[in-house]
Amino acid sequence: MKIVRFAVGNNIGYGILDGMTIQCLLHEPYRELALADYSYNITDVRLLAPCTPSKIIALGLNYQPHADEMNQSLPKNPLIFLKPPTSVIGPEDNIVYPPTSNQVDYEGELAVIIKKPTWAVAEESAFEHIFGYTCFNDVTARDIQRLDQQWTRAKSFNTFAAVGPCIETDLDPHKLVIRTYLNGILKQKASTSELIFSIPELIHFISHVMTLLPGDIITTGTPSGVGPMYQGDTIEVTIDEIGSLRNFII
Repeated sequence: MKIVRFAVGNNIGYGILDGMTIQCLLHEPYRELALADYSYNITDVRLLAPCTPSKIIALGLNYQPHADEMNQSLPKNPLIFLKPPTSVIGPEDNIVYPPTSNQVDYEGELAVIIKKPTWAVAEESAFEHIFGYTCFNDVTARDIQRLDQQWTRAKSFNTFAAVGPCIETDLDPHKLVIRTYLNGILKQKASTSELIFSIPELIHFISHVMTLLPGDIITTGTPSGVGPMYQGDTIEVTIDEIGSLRNFII
């Protein structure tokens, strides 16, 4: 099932995407999927980021080839950092180059969306706390990351968390192929079977640090092939079972 969040004029809603039709929901989908008595054609709405997280917990160095290309050793525990909710944009939105950076990189990833309040969860019950999965671009000002030698500023600019196009609720997250295309040219390709720390491990680890809330995002790390984007470029993160997240650099 594909859940979308959308705007029609000044109104924002959630719905279930079936082909070209969005069957509208009465409220946020985490408690229950309460159907409204109306629908829209997808061409008549603007898709938004499919959730509104209180926080984004992102993973560094969760694929061996990416650690290699960054000249970093793998961490003994998941290497987590936060991106603010003010950095979130949706499909077809613009990624804005900050004037303080000369190198803004793409990082295509699989993201996990949390379903209910989550604290101190065992790995065995982690999937009970997952609402679904979506595409994510962990946009990074790489020159600032190198300068600061920590990641907050480089990862937190407005528009640096592209999310969408939908939340897919029914799939095996450990058998997905992630592809990232820059101006139509394939730059990243990897399977989530290559993750160093699995999704249950991540939820177990993170939920022993902080409480996760409905709609929060956990990103699972990017594979190798990261690189710069420039003004005028188009970047697209694709996971076949979910869809394609396309954004434009301005």
